[in-house]
Amino acid sequence: MTAAKISLNEGKNEALSFAFGASVVVFIQTFLAVLFARFISIHIEIVSFLQELGIIVFSGLSFYFFWMAKKPKKPKAEIKIKGKSNRFFFGILLSMLNFLPIPFYVFASMSLASSGYFQFEKIQILSFVVGVVLGSFTVFYLYIAAFKQIEKETNFLMKNVNTIIGSVTAFMAVFTLFKLLYN
Repeated sequence: MTAAKISLNEGKNEALSFAFGASVVVFIQTFLAVLFARFISIHIEIVSFLQELGIIVFSGLSFYFFWMAKKPKKPKAEIKIKGKSNRFFFGILLSMLNFLPIPFYVFASMSLASSGYFQFEKIQILSFVVGVVLGSFTVFYLYIAAFKQIEKETNFLMKNVNTIIGSVTAFMAVFTLFKLLYN
């Protein structure tokens, strides 16, 4: 959404610079997540601890997002950023603040590996990471290119983003709890 707003306010080139910056961090986060997943797959004994920790984290996130969703939203004042030349670094900074991709890609790569679709070898790790980065950049580009056409649909998402995230994290907490109890 930030890439689309930058595109509308400052132009497509600035938005693409932002998307490139965010994609650099997506590369690093995904690579670290896959390496962490490989470590976990070798050391099975820590899996149950991480599942218990996941239940606590996802439950806490669910509570937070549901609580945030109930608060009345105050209209935000427009924030004007003086320098436009640092959109690449702004993309890096904003993407670094989002830690949810790391556990997601740990879970995704371990799920693919347990299903036999992925192995923790250099070529497959690099292919997975590059695929994630290309997919992320494609989504950024689609937001930049088509934001005016989909602006009405995104208003619904923006109004309900906390409830959506809270629902996803609550589902993950319950799913992990059942998996831990019945395995």
